[in-house]
Amino acid sequence: MDIRQLKYFLAIAEEGQITSAARKLQMAQPPLSQQLKLLEDELGVKLFERGPRSVQLTDAGIILRNRAQQILELADSTTREINDFAKGMKGTITVGTVSSSGATLLQDRLREFHKMYAGIKFEIHEGNTFMVIDLLNKGIVEVGIVRTPFNTTNLECKYSSAEPMIAVMTPDYDWSKGQSSMEVGELQNKPLIIYRRFEQLIREACIDQGFEPSFFCMNDDARTTLLWANAGLGIGIIPKSAFGLVNNSNLLYKEIRSETLRTRVAAIWMKDKYLSSLAAKFIECFG
Repeated sequence: MDIRQLKYFLAIAEEGQITSAARKLQMAQPPLSQQLKLLEDELGVKLFERGPRSVQLTDAGIILRNRAQQILELADSTTREINDFAKGMKGTITVGTVSSSGATLLQDRLREFHKMYAGIKFEIHEGNTFMVIDLLNKGIVEVGIVRTPFNTTNLECKYSSAEPMIAVMTPDYDWSKGQSSMEVGELQNKPLIIYRRFEQLIREACIDQGFEPSFFCMNDDARTTLLWANAGLGIGIIPKSAFGLVNNSNLLYKEIRSETLRTRVAAIWMKDKYLSSLAAKFIECFG
């Protein structure tokens, strides 16, 4: 049993047909069938029940499928680890980020990391938190930079310090001129512009103060919240560090005094999966 045979076996298991598996592997069907027979002869068990149009895994086949996936993943991780060692601190880190983490990431952390490891390059994928976690699951990115709250199942996390949320607005909406902070209750009857992921958090904080919030606009990007607020369309609610993401020359902000309305940026990566030395060094500099 070798790596090549396991790849052939998994292709058949995924496709459910030897013909389509051969097509996927870009090889003829007879050699693929022969490799499957050799594998079954070596193990002394049937791995598939053959039907007229498809094949189904036997109980032994299910066991091998699970083990084969782990073996191939370990082989791939070993290859990448050796390549990392050979290249040293050079290469490219793939990172998934949410827009509201940009200011936190681009402050001292990234500059200091670049000074220490000037040979490392970045490939950035942007999206909301759910998209970034999906990219991690698929192996498209190695590290995610997201913002709480999120589901931490199957994830390793390293958090930055907690920060307050702020209400951003044009001077026309400033009901308490000269005040740099505010209570949640002061949001009552105000047209709120929010990042959709914070809807439940903000709603619960408002309900705790005895009122239902008035959401004028919900969106998927902190930059959109800032742009709409800057246009005078309502009051945006964002994490404090996100204030400088776009032009805010027309805006002022008030820090919301609430332990509930606090959030943190986190570096996340998959549990029990190989993490390159490049990514590990990047995570060390975070938080």
